[in-house]
Amino acid sequence: MLKLLHVYLLASVKYFVTFPYALLIGLNYTQAIIAVTVGGISGFFFFYYLSGFLLRYYHQHHQTIYCAIKKYIRVDLCHRLAQKEQRQKPLFSKRRRNLVKLKTKYGFWGIVVTTPILLSIPLGAYLLNKYYSKQKYILGYMMISIVGWALVFSTIVVILPHHPL
Repeated sequence: MLKLLHVYLLASVKYFVTFPYALLIGLNYTQAIIAVTVGGISGFFFFYYLSGFLLRYYHQHHQTIYCAIKKYIRVDLCHRLAQKEQRQKPLFSKRRRNLVKLKTKYGFWGIVVTTPILLSIPLGAYLLNKYYSKQKYILGYMMISIVGWALVFSTIVVILPHHPL
């Protein structure tokens, strides 16, 4: 029971490494598939709604947060925020250019497909909530992606049953 809970919690954060880990710690094939899939889906739901709440809270209270931080670190973020709001033209940095390039090149489907294997579940949930929260069926597409990757992992285990991981 403790092994299942451990695999479930690990799958809710880092999905890709959890399936081989579940087999290595002694879970059978069916237990590993179920624990990893349910953990990934529930982790995505948790982090998707948590990131939505945190983003809304930040947008409503960012001025207060910056001024409160000023007390603890000696950087006047209130002043910097005022300077940022006074800028007339948008500032394009290398980081922003790369983010825009990544978003336009791979977009919604890139995040959905790569979240379980390359990105972590929390990061993918945050990115989907931040950039694509108005998109229909986000949760359904992400569940299909997580189940699809579980099928890929299970197919690999069936094809290569006696090879060490």
